[in-house]
Amino acid sequence: MELRQNMSVFPHGENSLYHLKDDVNEEAAVMLSDILPTGFEIGVLNGTVKPGDTVAIVGAGPIGFAALLTAQFFAPAKIIMVDLDQERLEVSKSFGATDVVNSGTENAVEAVKRIAGAEGVDVAIEAVGVPATFDICQKLLKPGGHLANVGVHGKPVELHIEELWIRNVTITMGLVCTSTTSMLLKNVESKKLQPEKLVSHRFDFSDMLNAYEVFGNAAKEKALKVIINFN
Repeated sequence: MELRQNMSVFPHGENSLYHLKDDVNEEAAVMLSDILPTGFEIGVLNGTVKPGDTVAIVGAGPIGFAALLTAQFFAPAKIIMVDLDQERLEVSKSFGATDVVNSGTENAVEAVKRIAGAEGVDVAIEAVGVPATFDICQKLLKPGGHLANVGVHGKPVELHIEELWIRNVTITMGLVCTSTTSMLLKNVESKKLQPEKLVSHRFDFSDMLNAYEVFGNAAKEKALKVIINFN
């Protein structure tokens, strides 16, 4: 009834709005608006993560963490997190990563293959959007592997088709459509999924400028997702 009364404000709202139960964590719901379905749909689902797979996620930011949280739906054998920031790598362990690789202190491809095996990983999820991380992903794939590109690239990348053509790999990319929001919400309601853990900082609306400053210096401030309270 309430939704119908507000249709003039939200045309076709029944196609994209979801009712939140009173006990649903509101910060978890904010994560459902974008990053969680993005990591899940464009990373995990497009990457066709399966039980027993070895998965490498390159980029321990919020999108990479969203892929990490939701990849566990499919019980992969290993989830290897790759990043330059050791602090974020440590956080990823608490989110379910089985192994971590610091690409700033060692060769990421060699390190991942020591963990996954010489052939490489079943699924590589690119969650940054720069040429270097895409290159790591394409070099990690085993024959028949899947590279799911989630990152938004502002520069061209080099595709090593001379090496990949015979290995039967699949490369996917795209824009989230949020078709999985209903399913993700059910998992939030049951507490099987707790994306509110991605929130690292909270600010009142009156402190907006400071919030931007913290988010703009995410590495220094150890910031993941920033919540603005309008109360």
